Amino acid sequence: MKVRFLSPFAIAGGLIVAAPPALPHHSFAAEYDANKPITLTGTVTKVEWMNPHARFYLDVKDEHGQLANWEFELGSPNGLMREGWTRNSLKQGDVVTVTGSLAKDGAKLVNARKVVLADGTQVLGASSQGNEAK
Repeated sequence: MKVRFLSPFAIAGGLIVAAPPALPHHSFAAEYDANKPITLTGTVTKVEWMNPHARFYLDVKDEHGQLANWEFELGSPNGLMREGWTRNSLKQGDVVTVTGSLAKDGAKLVNARKVVLADGTQVLGASSQGNEAK
């Protein structure tokens, strides 16, 4: 009788131990260079409001007038809400200005620290670098 009673608990314990570990979360310094600040203005093309980081994309014209699509990483949706964001703060077609740090690998990827929204409101990006607006 004791064997039958313990079996469900043994199975559950075995499943918990055998579960794959969660993927580790990267640090700011692993992906971004704090010594490469950038400010870009462009048109929002896409917004992804999800964990662990919200992201949005901007079409930005370079110095030659060529359009390039840039990706911006924000903090978690929960962190953004604490900074005053809502799900509707950024919408496709909005023109915004973003200040942040470039990716180390040279990709068109930025860790966003501050975003000036279409209505002029400034919100912090809940960045993993910290939120001191520079």
